[in-house]
Amino acid sequence: MTRGSTSADVAIIGAGVFGAWIAYYLRQSGRSVILLDAYGAGHTRASSGGESRLIRMGYGDAELYSRWAVQSLTGWSALFAAKQQPLFHQTGVLWIARPNDVLTQATLTTLQRLQIRCELLNADELANRYPQMKLGKKAWAVLEPDSGVLMARRAVQTVVNAAIDLGVEYRIAEVLPPPEDHLTSLATVNGEQVHARTYVYACGAWLPKMFPCLLGDKIFSTRQEVFYFGCPSGTQAFAPSQLPAWIDFDNEVYGMPDLEGRGLKVGIDRHGPPFDPDTGDRRISSDGLSMAHTFLRLRFPALDKAPLLETRVCQYENTSTGDFLLDRHPEHANVWLVGGGSGHGFKHGPAVGKYVTDRIEDEGPVEPLFTLSAKQRVQQRKIF
Repeated sequence: MTRGSTSADVAIIGAGVFGAWIAYYLRQSGRSVILLDAYGAGHTRASSGGESRLIRMGYGDAELYSRWAVQSLTGWSALFAAKQQPLFHQTGVLWIARPNDVLTQATLTTLQRLQIRCELLNADELANRYPQMKLGKKAWAVLEPDSGVLMARRAVQTVVNAAIDLGVEYRIAEVLPPPEDHLTSLATVNGEQVHARTYVYACGAWLPKMFPCLLGDKIFSTRQEVFYFGCPSGTQAFAPSQLPAWIDFDNEVYGMPDLEGRGLKVGIDRHGPPFDPDTGDRRISSDGLSMAHTFLRLRFPALDKAPLLETRVCQYENTSTGDFLLDRHPEHANVWLVGGGSGHGFKHGPAVGKYVTDRIEDEGPVEPLFTLSAKQRVQQRKIF
């Protein structure tokens, strides 16, 4: 049964962090916008739907992402202040380095060049400041004191509600894959037609389902596991007042202190097996839990026997290198492909939103790193 049609200057498919910020900025620019999502903003299947995400400035020598992270923290902070939503925790972010760690050294150099506040800590300083962590006599680290954690699910919903307040039309509707030969409108499973001058597909792990021939072998959706462990009673040693968020790339693990009473978060950063965001099994694996326990014994010995409080299985949705995909469709100049952000993209919502809005407004060229032509069929991760 056909439910009629609707029209707008821009139709955005996907109300995750990228789609929400694009809708917000486009509406600010005066465009009429309709924002559609199959399950709703911040839903549990989405890469943007978890409780928390890191926002850090360090990216090795990839200066563009460091600059965007700074820009984005300003954007997040301004929105949270305007909406009176305290959804950023300034925990600091600690880069745990190994001897001769090229990535962390490059991160330090870039942060210093950009005059982003950071501290270089040696093994003794780490032991004195963070006695709950076991880092070893050769350890060193870089601390970003102004970075921290965004409360992701609620943050995305806050952006969407802010966009609605500006006049964006928001609907929960499942959009059908567009025809390959032309795109003058899109259709929902309920038979509604949506007409727009510009279409923005910002649907994350669903991009290959929307464009199977174009993106089926260039967007990689992988299964990722997250664990929350109970902290000892009667102590603040694992609270954000005494423990920062951290990144331990040598062990392919990142984590966060006990935020809002949820427990110590341990996330496995190693790319998992292929994963379907609609139908994938979201129960944790024994291998993943074993890896998390091994990490606790290594870095947080006091939590060796800590109870597992909750778990989450989400997905990364990456390009071959980890660089974003922010480009026009090669055959449809009015169609934008926006994705490739999982694993590091959430923090960049404001910068991505402003970038895509500006490209739609001025029809300017796309940054070469973000083009579809730069994406390969084999994963060779370069951006962390």
